[in-house]
Amino acid sequence: MVTVREVPADALIKRLSEYLKENVRELRPPSWAPLVKLGAHKEHGPEDPDWWYVRAASILRKLAVSEEPVGLNTFSVIYGGLKRRGSAPPHFRRASRNHVRKILQQLERAGLIARTPRGRVLTSRGWSLLDSIAYEVFRELVKERPELAKYGP
Repeated sequence: MVTVREVPADALIKRLSEYLKENVRELRPPSWAPLVKLGAHKEHGPEDPDWWYVRAASILRKLAVSEEPVGLNTFSVIYGGLKRRGSAPPHFRRASRNHVRKILQQLERAGLIARTPRGRVLTSRGWSLLDSIAYEVFRELVKERPELAKYGP
């Protein structure tokens, strides 16, 4: 069986974000989403109007790839970056935690992730969704590059 780790992350996140936008009613961007900046290290807000779903898909993939539960502060470090300070050396800044918190809450309501004392983990429903989408992405890759068929089921 093809898993999340065996397909390219960008293709998986793109397909998963499309699925989340069309099929998961609990996952909707709030009214302030078009106006937000994703962290102190960013100069502008996201250009993609569907960035909420892309970030949600990325969070789901991170939870699948990680071996342990992942908490909110870990996500803020993962999505953080260097703040440019002119001629002074750049320093690392964490990403904003509000949008990550709202996405995690919405994914919990959708039943795709669950909260534990140590962080969030994928539920069985979340695993099955990610595995099915990973298999779809793999089938498309095999159509483009037939030599990859030996890695599939």
